[in-house]
Amino acid sequence: MAQVSAFALSFAARPIFCIVAVLAPIVMGSGLSHAAEVVALGASNTYGKGVERGEDFPAQLEKILRAKGFNVTVANAGVNGDTTAGMLARLDSVLNSDTKVLVLQPGGNDARKGASPSDAQTNVASIKAAAAGRHIKVVMVPGPMLRGLPHQDDEIHLTPDGYHALAMELAPQVASALRH
Repeated sequence: MAQVSAFALSFAARPIFCIVAVLAPIVMGSGLSHAAEVVALGASNTYGKGVERGEDFPAQLEKILRAKGFNVTVANAGVNGDTTAGMLARLDSVLNSDTKVLVLQPGGNDARKGASPSDAQTNVASIKAAAAGRHIKVVMVPGPMLRGLPHQDDEIHLTPDGYHALAMELAPQVASALRH
């Protein structure tokens, strides 16, 4: 009797399985199941120096956007000590065909490493132009945006609460860029 009921259940489930098997490739091909990608490019305050993985602003931004209903991944392309020249040099390796938004946080390493302000401006302009050429929207994280947020003892890097506040401030801009 157990064999008959197992057979009957597998036979009854077959039409549902067939519908799923036919519709899955259509839904997958439509892009509905793929997450839009946001790439956060920057230096140590993008990477999240001094905090645990998941406490950095890109990870917190992803959580906030998902809570708002966005099917999105936020890739953390922050590198401690990076300059705008370094960001420009690795731009092609961090963007892909699914990238919709680039969150750019240039940081202060250019000045610390002797680059001129005009070089930094030229590099940022080149990053923005390259993103625009790929139809990727850019959301800037200017240095003043970090002022007034909770910092670690070094007074450079944010605390987990600081990164959360930054993510909350960026979320509406990134959400708007994803919608358009």
